[in-house]
Amino acid sequence: MSAAIEGYLFYEIAALLVLAAGVGFVGLMLRQPLIVSFIAVGILAGPSALDIAHSDAQIDLLAKLGIAVLLFLVGLKLDFKLVRTLGPVALMTGLGQVLFTTVFGFLIALGVGLDARTALYVAIALTFSSTIIIVKLLSDKREIDALHGRIALGFLIVQDVVVVIAMIALSAIGVGGTAEGDGALADVLHVLGYGLAMLAFVIFFVRYFANPLVERLSRAPELLVSFAIGWAALLAAVGHYLGFGKELGGLLAGVSLASTPFREAIAARLASLRDFLLLFFFIALGASLDLSILGASVGPAIVMSLFVLIGNPLIVLAIMGALGYRKRTGFLAGLTVAQISEFSLIFMTMGVTIGHVTEEALGLVTLVGLVTIAASTYMITFSHQLYAVFEPVLGIFERRHPGAEPDNGPETDRPHDVILLGLGRYGLGIAAALRDAGKRILGVDFSPDAVRYARKQGFDVLFGDATDPELLAHLPLRNAAWLVMAVPEHDTGVTHDDPRLALLRAARDLGFGGKVAVAAHREETAARLAASRADLVLMPYRDASFAAARMIAGDAATPGPAVADPAGQKELLT
Repeated sequence: MSAAIEGYLFYEIAALLVLAAGVGFVGLMLRQPLIVSFIAVGILAGPSALDIAHSDAQIDLLAKLGIAVLLFLVGLKLDFKLVRTLGPVALMTGLGQVLFTTVFGFLIALGVGLDARTALYVAIALTFSSTIIIVKLLSDKREIDALHGRIALGFLIVQDVVVVIAMIALSAIGVGGTAEGDGALADVLHVLGYGLAMLAFVIFFVRYFANPLVERLSRAPELLVSFAIGWAALLAAVGHYLGFGKELGGLLAGVSLASTPFREAIAARLASLRDFLLLFFFIALGASLDLSILGASVGPAIVMSLFVLIGNPLIVLAIMGALGYRKRTGFLAGLTVAQISEFSLIFMTMGVTIGHVTEEALGLVTLVGLVTIAASTYMITFSHQLYAVFEPVLGIFERRHPGAEPDNGPETDRPHDVILLGLGRYGLGIAAALRDAGKRILGVDFSPDAVRYARKQGFDVLFGDATDPELLAHLPLRNAAWLVMAVPEHDTGVTHDDPRLALLRAARDLGFGGKVAVAAHREETAARLAASRADLVLMPYRDASFAAARMIAGDAATPGPAVADPAGQKELLT
């Protein structure tokens, strides 16, 4: 390669990275995931727009490495112990949603004029939801440990298993498609044999080498990261050489390390590299799309997008309702499957490579991905507001006596001085301090683990979503002197869009005559809450710093360590 070509390649990559940063910033302002921004970068860099991306071979190489790292990280999540402990709700909801989407997606695809093979590919692609996007959004909202968040993660794991099976089947079909008759069958059997041999090797590696090797490498974190990347690339290359695909090789590399205690550390360190390399996959994808061809796909893409945005949440809601979950839990969990995944695009790309589907089909699924990912991001971000809108018509999805959610017992029949919403570290600290002061506490939280832990500590606890205004109507507010909201703060970027403001209004509308304390982390949030008739605004970091300063100034000459009140609020609420 001449110096001029090398220089041009550097300029091209630099231009793509600058373009990605600019488009990504716009996407951030619009609250969109990077996937949407990256595909937009590819379209802008392609021949239909700025025509920047010309180094197809180099971009394709980085794209393939990105897919290998992505599948490696997916494999890291597939701990066999975790898969064995999947609850029936995750299994039934996940499989039910996959079956429903595949069957009806296939019929819709036939209805918009696709042939049977392409319709089947598209239908399968519509079943996958993006674990990366959902985990990010739920984590930002601090709902990853909520009941609906845990259920959503459960059926996402089921979807990941389906992805693996679909890719294995596609790899075998692809190998068989290169020959005819007995030759095709022989090729498939060879690949199956190689796959079983590699799986046996992975099991052997997990049993005897994974833990001691990774433990030794963990002493040098940089070496651990290098090993993980090299291991993913090596097994991806072996998988490609043996005929069942670099995607499955990368996934098996992740599975081989999924049972080690360092998998979370590896995943955290490789997440940024994954996003960087996937940029080139989406650039290659977007650059290959012909906008003139995509124009003919707009109608079918809208129909399929509506199916994913509406049909997928409804089937999850119906299944969870039949299993005995409340309509609120089913609705919030159902919104997490209202989009397709990056795996949908990878799956379709494999189909194009094999020759089963055309570029037009890939473009159609890409359009569906852009629409559903963009729309579902807002749906999940504003899920509680959407529930308030649709709640009156969701009763058909709830049993008369839902029995699947944790039993609350007789706690509401007892008098309590303080009702505390939110039992995280801060909320439990407040509860412990108030109990020491002789107050009777009733705690409320949406995490089954938090509820169980608080009950072990001897507190009266109810299971429920503290951000649900309907919950207040079922709480014993009449005898309580204080209602304390220690729920996490989540800023959606809309000034009036704070669930705690709705809780404040609901408490006053119910005639609650006691005082209300609300936790906040920002000054502007505290000002809004104070203006909404909150009697006391608790600012954990500010209050703790003031308490620490008082202890340091007042107890500097006191021998022995000074122990702070764990909540820092004991005097405020007595």
